[in-house]
Amino acid sequence: MFNSTATVVTDAPARYAKQLAAHLGRKLTVEDTETGRRLVFEGGAGFLEPGTDRLVMRAVAENADTLAVIEDVLGRHLERFGQRSELTVTWERA
Repeated sequence: MFNSTATVVTDAPARYAKQLAAHLGRKLTVEDTETGRRLVFEGGAGFLEPGTDRLVMRAVAENADTLAVIEDVLGRHLERFGQRSELTVTWERA
C-alpha cells in the first residue's frame, strides 16, 4: 500500500472536513470514522481528520498512480474551498 499525509493549519478544520466530504460525497462513498471521515475511491481511500487547529488528510492507495489521484482530488478541492484563507496542501509520502 502507498500512503501520504497532508496537515493543513486552519481555524475551521471541522467545517472544511464537512464541506469537502459533502461535496465529494456526490460521487464517492463517505463513511464516518472515530476521528473523522473516510472517502472511498476506486483502489484507495482518503481520510479527513479535523483537529483543534488543523485538518489532517491521509491518502491510501494500492499503487502510486491512484495515490496521486486521491492527493489531487482532496488537495485541489480543499484549496479551492479555502481560497480566501489561502489554504495550501502539501503532501508527504511515507
